[in-house]
Amino acid sequence: MSGKLCSYDLYQAMGSPVNVVAPMVDASELAWRMLGRKYGADLCFTPMLHSGVFIRDAKYRQESLQTCPEDRPLIVQFCANDPEVFLTAVTMAMKDFQCDAVDLNLGCPQIIAKRGHFGSFLQDEWELLTKMVSMVHQKTSIPITVKVRVFPEVEKTVRYAQMLESAGAQMITVHGRTREQKGPLTGLADWSQVAAVKRAVKVPVIANGNIQNMGDVEKCLKETMVEGVMSAEGHLTNPAIFAGLNPPVWEMCLEYLDYVEQYPCPLSYVRGHIFKMLNHVFQVRSNFDLREIIAKSHSLEEFRTAVEKVRDRYIMYQETGDIIFKEAEELELFQLKYPVWICQPYVRPPPDVYLEKMRKLAEEERRAREEMVKGEGENKRCVEGEETGQMSKRKQKKLERNPRKAFSKGRENAALCCGESCKNPCSLKCVQERCRKCCKERAFTENMDCEGHRVFIKSNREKAKLSSKKEEEMVKNSDVAADTTLDTVDNV
Repeated sequence: MSGKLCSYDLYQAMGSPVNVVAPMVDASELAWRMLGRKYGADLCFTPMLHSGVFIRDAKYRQESLQTCPEDRPLIVQFCANDPEVFLTAVTMAMKDFQCDAVDLNLGCPQIIAKRGHFGSFLQDEWELLTKMVSMVHQKTSIPITVKVRVFPEVEKTVRYAQMLESAGAQMITVHGRTREQKGPLTGLADWSQVAAVKRAVKVPVIANGNIQNMGDVEKCLKETMVEGVMSAEGHLTNPAIFAGLNPPVWEMCLEYLDYVEQYPCPLSYVRGHIFKMLNHVFQVRSNFDLREIIAKSHSLEEFRTAVEKVRDRYIMYQETGDIIFKEAEELELFQLKYPVWICQPYVRPPPDVYLEKMRKLAEEERRAREEMVKGEGENKRCVEGEETGQMSKRKQKKLERNPRKAFSKGRENAALCCGESCKNPCSLKCVQERCRKCCKERAFTENMDCEGHRVFIKSNREKAKLSSKKEEEMVKNSDVAADTTLDTVDNV
């Protein structure tokens, strides 16, 4: 494109894209974009790039801006909270990279965005957003677009979109979920909010949310009247979603690995994509060994070998059309439309179902703790903790894996730690009969080792002393050698 294109001129210059691959951190890299384009994607975004790191780190810029001539149309997305830094990042990207527009991420709801103060956690700072968008719009020759989440109130969402349009946004992607709708509380996106924005602005609008198959794409276009539809999670589980296909998982995995060989990326990206595409396969107990291989693989060949083993286990059922009936009971929970070896969306349980599940798990935990923990005071604390309904994500995952496990200070067959005022159970392998914390403290003060806790204070100190003696001897020998050299020079 030559010159600066705006609004529908920009949209038409990009080929009037309908099927859009979302910007995904560590997931929409070049290899994945090329796979998506092969199967019907009209427009792709780069992963979200941190503008501050982008302008400071040359290696980060080089790794982030991988592309090829076929990788168009393409939009580069940044997160930012400083107008000057954002402008500098955009200017640097334009200098070394060919793209059609830059995008400001105002939709990320994750904790990292909250800590870094970007993404959806800027959606209440309209003055700052106006300045960031308008500065890039006025001082660069590249179009700027934005990706946003909605507010609970549709009127505020509309005013928000209109503000960004007035600041210079030439296209708006609207994710029909609020900032709080994430993880197990994701729920459904509100397409009516997307439709309201579409009616209120004069720039192209892309809808995001609830896209799990091609039928959803068509339904969203009809209900919202937007120009295009963006997919993130649906595309990760089935990169052929925009082609209206549901191919075998091994075909998509092997094609992706071929693209990775052509367009290299970190192995962590590859592992993430393989896990997403093989998600349902790995829920089957008989495939746990393959899941372990993927988790520990350190090369593309190891990934490829594991995927080929998946193919070998299921291709006979794919070719004959038979379903493995012994897996039906295990997979009933997932309510799958196709067998596990077919690419299909991951369907999250509704938030109310998840909350009810966690309440039941918490109740089981409370009962188990009441049975094991002695003393009214401890029991009271357990009940009070349950009443708050607050549990860490780590504890939630532990409860889901083993709902009958008791996360208490007492441990069956273990005495309490003999440390002062410590009520933790002691380790069964500790010869001092202490918990790890108390054992480590005692070892430090009394110069001891503990094989059970793998604490080697005494041994490490002895090694340090030995090393120090060796260094002293080396220095002494070096001094002697230096004196000898000087004597030789004087004699000459």
